[in-house]
Amino acid sequence: MLFDFQSCADGVLVRPLRKGDYSKWFSGFSRRKLSQHTHDSGLLDMTVCTDSWFSDLVDKHQRLAAEDKAYVFAVFKEADGSHLGMIDFSTLARDDFQWGRIGYTIHNQYWGNGYGKAAVRMALDIGASKLHYQRIEAHINLDNPQSIALAKSVGMRFECIRKGFIFENGQWTDHLVFVHTAQK
Repeated sequence: MLFDFQSCADGVLVRPLRKGDYSKWFSGFSRRKLSQHTHDSGLLDMTVCTDSWFSDLVDKHQRLAAEDKAYVFAVFKEADGSHLGMIDFSTLARDDFQWGRIGYTIHNQYWGNGYGKAAVRMALDIGASKLHYQRIEAHINLDNPQSIALAKSVGMRFECIRKGFIFENGQWTDHLVFVHTAQK
């Protein structure tokens, strides 16, 4: 089954990547500014990202969705199709849990325009209504105020700090956990 959930609101379209998206996707990543803070990767080396490589990436995203391991969405500007960023879900547990994790990034050249808020809000709706996650967590570094502000702005609630939660930069780091639960 083809994974193709999508949503559009506030001038933003959220949907899985398609093979024909290569030029818009490449342009979005290629036009990034230098890193703006610790958790912004800034400019990326795109030399390996050929059209063929991208086609394999799209196929990989579809395989991960078919296996219910991960769902990767692209974020586009509705007006002109500019690639704004990416949102992904990872399935943490199913059965009696229906538990997922959300990750999000907007290219730094588009910050401050409300695109992240619109995209994450739509993605949370897709996560609850289409992917059937009852609980969606965002795991955020303690020193990432931009991501914390975004989670709060879309109604995610702070739950806890998980100590030594993720191995990053050669050490175990603490993360804030923000939660969205589906309304029943």
